[in-house]
Order: sequence, then C-alpha cells, then structure tokens
Amino acid sequence: MMKEKVQELRDDELEQKLASLKTELFNLRFSHATGQLANPVQIRNVKRDIARVKTVIRERELKAAKEAK
Repeated sequence: MMKEKVQELRDDELEQKLASLKTELFNLRFSHATGQLANPVQIRNVKRDIARVKTVIRERELKAAKEAK
C-alpha cells in the first residue's frame, strides 16, 4: 500500500485499516510458527503497511494539535 493511498483515507477508515492489518499480521505470524506460511516476506510487508498507517495517523494528530494552538 502506497503512502498516497493511505493519506486519502478518512480517520475512521485508517483505524479500521490498522485493525485489519494487525489481525493479518497475527495470522501470518501464526502461520509462520506452524510452518504453513509460503512467503515469509508477507510479514515484512504487513509490518511496513502498519507503520505507514500509524505515521499518517500521527501526522494528522500533530497537525490538529498545531491548529488548536
């Protein structure tokens, strides 16, 4: 998922996306632990997507705090 695509999402959509990515990461880790994961690179990609979403959320929080001053 590209950063531009993440930035287009609304705040509630970002929270939903973050929750679904965390669930996906859990499932991938579980599959990896049981030896059923075909492509371990998926774990890294999901972690990066989580980081992108969290970054956009934090940027918006900082922007809102700056505007409130």
